[in-house]
Amino acid sequence: MEREELNRILIKQKIAFKASPPSFEKRLDSLKLLSDIIEENKEYFIEAVSEDFGLRAKEETLFLEIFPLQDQIRHAIKNLRNWMKRRHVTGAWFLYPSKAFYQYQPLGSVGIMGAWNYQVLLTLSPLVDAIAAGNHAILKPSEVAPRSAGIIKQVINAAYPEEYIHCVTGDASLAENFSSLPFDHLFFTGSIRVGKLIMKSAAKNLTPVTLELGGKSPAIISDSYPLKRAAKRIMAGKLFNAGQTCVAPDYVILPKNLNEEFLNSTREAVAKLYPDIVQNKQYSHIISERHHERLHAMLDDARNKGAEIVELISHQNNGDKLMTPKLIFDVTEEMELMMEEIFGPILPVVNIDSCEDAVSYVNDKPNPLALYYFDTRRKKVDWLLKNTLSGGVTINDTIYHLAQNNLPFGGVGNSGMGHYHGFDGFRNFSKKRAVMKQRRIAATDFLHPPFTDFKRKLLHYIGRFTKV
Repeated sequence: MEREELNRILIKQKIAFKASPPSFEKRLDSLKLLSDIIEENKEYFIEAVSEDFGLRAKEETLFLEIFPLQDQIRHAIKNLRNWMKRRHVTGAWFLYPSKAFYQYQPLGSVGIMGAWNYQVLLTLSPLVDAIAAGNHAILKPSEVAPRSAGIIKQVINAAYPEEYIHCVTGDASLAENFSSLPFDHLFFTGSIRVGKLIMKSAAKNLTPVTLELGGKSPAIISDSYPLKRAAKRIMAGKLFNAGQTCVAPDYVILPKNLNEEFLNSTREAVAKLYPDIVQNKQYSHIISERHHERLHAMLDDARNKGAEIVELISHQNNGDKLMTPKLIFDVTEEMELMMEEIFGPILPVVNIDSCEDAVSYVNDKPNPLALYYFDTRRKKVDWLLKNTLSGGVTINDTIYHLAQNNLPFGGVGNSGMGHYHGFDGFRNFSKKRAVMKQRRIAATDFLHPPFTDFKRKLLHYIGRFTKV
């Protein structure tokens, strides 16, 4: 799709928005329609996602994409009226008797760029927030997963008018043209590398951006926490979608004397989670040959630099976009898998004995999208939360903080900027507009020029009460 056609759709949306910004009733109807679309087409979504990957379990798509989407819509419908209310605030005393309040207003037409690893969720979840906030929107799903992108385009464009919500599909050149449009807000989910390009492109139009990126999310295991339980929860979070999850544990930190027990515990966990994993129809494949080759290149690089690569199943078959789970011991900072987000079923183990040193290790790196800490001691947990910075945290489990509708989801620093989900998503796609209403007679009327002796005395009096 040419830039001219994209620009035509955007202009059409902006004209329609200015003529009639979506009311509460229209937003509510649009959210209910989106819910109906998802329910009526969920089998098509599931089939398309599986085709994109070569194999992904129906249950995984339901649990990780369809159900969270429907729950997010339910939450937005339930709370929308309250979110839209104006909020009165205490006014400045020297501006008495004025009143002050703020209200959230839609921005206009927003662009949403989805990601291939959870195409349905990561394209339509920001749309839920954009609709709730009262915006028009153009969607661009990822071209890496073309079947699911095509289904999203088909069902969205059949349900909504072009001037309100529209979906476009295409290759990387479309993404480049898309990000250069003068949207009122641009939302992107993807890699750090591409995120930088998106931000650079949007900057030409001073378009505000939300970047949901990734990075290397660590899982720190305290020596006081039951290792078997930690291993099971880490591997469950790691192996959803075969590790192709932005908040998957990217590496583990634990004391060296726990290596053998951790290895045995992860082997046991994998055997229970995915029996006969090579033939198991519930274990996802890698999205493409290119990504499969990238993961093998990481393994070769680690092996050549002295790492020990341990298979977590008794036999391996890594062909045909399948990659079996592996632990990596004796890793070093020079290895590619310790410099880049892995996005696959490979889990490096970093041996650090104390929690304090583990935190220092994490803090020396870019802020992660997620941080996982396994410890039952409240003081230790509080200390870690105080002394680290990440997009989100789950204590004694992995990934599930992103499913909390009343918590914001988003990165910090290299892992992204801006938040969405629930009220934070509504606010992200809104302008928090300040309003002051002055009365017929106001104190400020006595402070206009010319500044007489009386007014100087009055200013001096006010000044005495404005100091700390």
